[in-house]
Amino acid sequence: MGNNDFAAASRCRQTDSILLAIDLQVRLGAAMPSKVLTRVVRNSALLASSSALLDVPVISTEQYPRGLGPTLEEVTAVLPSSTQCFEKTAFSCAGAEGFQSALDQLHRRQIVIVGMEAHVCVLQTAIDLSEAGLEVFVVEDAICSRRLENYQNSLERLRQCGVSIVSAESVVFEWLGDATHEHFKSIQALLP
Repeated sequence: MGNNDFAAASRCRQTDSILLAIDLQVRLGAAMPSKVLTRVVRNSALLASSSALLDVPVISTEQYPRGLGPTLEEVTAVLPSSTQCFEKTAFSCAGAEGFQSALDQLHRRQIVIVGMEAHVCVLQTAIDLSEAGLEVFVVEDAICSRRLENYQNSLERLRQCGVSIVSAESVVFEWLGDATHEHFKSIQALLP
């Protein structure tokens, strides 16, 4: 498929978004360059905290947690209590038992993705969800791969598939929409 076969979504809407945190796990994180992992955790936590304030549902996944460990404490500490977590062995979250049903029950059309690894689980999930007709936003400063070339390649492939590539701050400001929003100051305080 060429670049023109899909139309990328234009803007994240708070009332239509779901935050999807893919495999932000202890042992997987340990394999990432530390500076990159710090950025991913900081921006994932920003989006999770903002989701809690703005009533954006959150779904998280863990890839084979017996082998890769639990979700990083820095992320779980700020996930909303209503977060649904799915264990999986499929690389795409769409292959996790109960995942599609959870999405359907939320009745939202936009998926904002953070997580690891960009060229495997993030890429396959984003493509599957986009092909299913959802508007997919991948947060480039909240995803990573062990190697830079894999990260870069994933972003290029996602763009070719019509997935929107965004930054964490762009998402939260699009969710807010206006500086008069009741949670603007609270979210602004979360920014680095």
